[in-house]
Amino acid sequence: MAGEFESEKAAAAAWFSVLRDRIVAAFEAAENEGEGPAPGRFEVTQTRRSAPDGGDAGGGLMSVMRGGRVFEKVGVNISTVWGSLGGRAQAAMAARGVPGMAEDPRFWASGISLVAHMQNPHVPAVHMNTRMFWTPGATWFGGGADLNPCIEYPDDTAHFHGQMRAACAAHSPDYYDRFKAWADEYFFVPHRGRARGVGGIFFDDLDSGDWAADFAFTRSVGEAFLPAYLPLVARRRGMGWGEAERDTQLIHRGLYAEYNLVYDRGTKFGLESGHDAAAVLMSLPPLAKWV
Repeated sequence: MAGEFESEKAAAAAWFSVLRDRIVAAFEAAENEGEGPAPGRFEVTQTRRSAPDGGDAGGGLMSVMRGGRVFEKVGVNISTVWGSLGGRAQAAMAARGVPGMAEDPRFWASGISLVAHMQNPHVPAVHMNTRMFWTPGATWFGGGADLNPCIEYPDDTAHFHGQMRAACAAHSPDYYDRFKAWADEYFFVPHRGRARGVGGIFFDDLDSGDWAADFAFTRSVGEAFLPAYLPLVARRRGMGWGEAERDTQLIHRGLYAEYNLVYDRGTKFGLESGHDAAAVLMSLPPLAKWV
């Protein structure tokens, strides 16, 4: 592991692990609430990054729960990886203006990534991730959360955005407006001419010069996720649905899959940097449809 910012790296990696445990426990509790079949549990698999020289390049945990009453497929992954970026990944980082990346390809990255695809079409799909990235020339945070309903309910959208707004407001009066606008742009699907959902917040390359403040904000985003999302699950999980709603859901999932495979930075970086492909593609829905 590259030898700078060691205490900060350890603190960030530990936090992502704590957040992962909280979310996994909360999702299992939601899945197993009430009467029904045997309790749903996450299947946990260790993942590894492939280093070109065969040495240790880090890895993480992939936690997936499938076929539940509430969650059709949900994944909560954490990883901490390091090494040297390949040529294409290094060029992409340099093109974004990452300091020093054109000259030195070394990196360290740690984060959590979550995607939930739900059984009931009235319950929105959701995505959340937060991460810390280090290179010899820079250290920054990124992440966010966005809601992806196939059937939109304005009060759900308002609640989710309200929680994201509160998380941002505790750290800077302009964060919510900036990062909401960034999410609206980032999660837009150009070839379809529409957004993939109702947005949320997105931020990247966050380096204010105060590492502790940036880390505190990143933690706030992670802590806001469950209060933003679980009330929507509770509100919609018991609603009736039929073939028409399921068809709408599967078509929307096709849009989600297109976005993640064509545009998503995390997908591109994970595959380019040699991380476990199954973990990188965990975000894809279990079933989708195109018309």
